[in-house]
Amino acid sequence: MSPTFSATESTVKPLTRRFDEAARLEVLRNYRILDTPPEAAFDDLVRLAAYICGTPISLVSLLDAERQWFKAEVGLGVKSTPRHLAFCQHAILSDKVYEVEDATLDPLFKQNALVTGDPNIRFYAGAPLITPEGQALGTICTIDTVPRRLTEEQRDALRILAREVVSHLELRRARLQLEEEKIKLEGLLRMANDTAESFYLNGGQNEIFIKQDHKLLRVNTSDIRYVEALGDYVNIYSGRERYTVYSTMKELEAKLPLRDFARVHRKYIVRLDRIIAIENDAVIVEAGRSAEQAASVLPVPIGSSYKAALLSRLNLI
Repeated sequence: MSPTFSATESTVKPLTRRFDEAARLEVLRNYRILDTPPEAAFDDLVRLAAYICGTPISLVSLLDAERQWFKAEVGLGVKSTPRHLAFCQHAILSDKVYEVEDATLDPLFKQNALVTGDPNIRFYAGAPLITPEGQALGTICTIDTVPRRLTEEQRDALRILAREVVSHLELRRARLQLEEEKIKLEGLLRMANDTAESFYLNGGQNEIFIKQDHKLLRVNTSDIRYVEALGDYVNIYSGRERYTVYSTMKELEAKLPLRDFARVHRKYIVRLDRIIAIENDAVIVEAGRSAEQAASVLPVPIGSSYKAALLSRLNLI
């Protein structure tokens, strides 16, 4: 014979939880879970809750300011309902499973539109989703259209499932935070690389290292007068020294501060502040100083394809 239920048998838990609603909503929104697509982890938990409790409906319900929104649901077919109709808003006030055995006999719910109309709720049991900060975000709940009562084992299972839901919320939030940190880090690296590149292209590098006789020599780029290509090698004229390195002009040009140097020929790069004059199709470059400190000069041919770019970089009057 089916059990008979009365209003006094409806298990309405005392209100034991006090909280700041604004703080609770802020915590909920920090999880960034509202209005997200279904996820298998949450779908599996509501199916398991329905199996364990033997009910046709089960939900992971999150209480927003004006609605209860379902991250996962089985048997209901809607994504949200108005909050003022929510059984779950009562369930979050207790640390225990909140159970209503027959809603038609319960003063809180017998006039509720979800009881008097579709989906015709009679039985409800919900375990609160309590975060590590102690905020109740919603519930995992089971619903039936006929009165019933859970066993203690079923209640315990519902509490366990509630903790699993919160664990998945925490994992999901941690993953989002890690992804954000990764994006931020990548952005900072790009910014650093862009800054470094800008610094480099605008003359930030003041020195280069040259391999000579199994040694690495530091050469200040401000001392370099011009560079000359010789097949697979490049001569670098710096001060009164000449360094011969195995390189291409393109590779070396990339290592020099572009604002200070100009490619004037396929075989020559000159330092702009060492140009003394331009005569016909040659630049006259200060080549060095003799022992008597007299400056010597050297004409360097200008390639026709480089001339316009060179002239655009000079202060012509």
